[in-house]
Amino acid sequence: MSVDVRSEVEIGRSRVEVARYAADPENAPQWYENIETSEWDTPPPLAVGSRMTFTARFMGRRLTYTYEVRELVPGERLVMSTNAAPFPMEPTYTWQDARASVTRMTLRNRGEPAGFAKVAGPMMEAAMRRANRKDLQRLKEIMELRS
Repeated sequence: MSVDVRSEVEIGRSRVEVARYAADPENAPQWYENIETSEWDTPPPLAVGSRMTFTARFMGRRLTYTYEVRELVPGERLVMSTNAAPFPMEPTYTWQDARASVTRMTLRNRGEPAGFAKVAGPMMEAAMRRANRKDLQRLKEIMELRS
């Protein structure tokens, strides 16, 4: 069973500001509730081929995984992927101008769970949807409080 979760939020900041902050892996622990740490495996700045290792907690489990940037259009789109078992994932961030100084950010996570994760797919998808919504809400709060 494939998992495909898409969430979006409107943030009262410019697209460039939101994209710059959200795409920076060093900021991930601040706005992703489940991410504890992030480390560059390749030198910054972010580019196609960049790799970062994240440590997270999800559904009671501690996970360490490495994402590689597959596509990057600064200020518009970021696609990463990991082949880490048991849940290879492809997160995609997109940023669009919603109106003057308001950005619509979409977070999409797609993946093909294997093993136990495959059996737990529907439960994982629901948990991912809740987590994504909370993470985007946290990002909105952080960005709108920045001056």
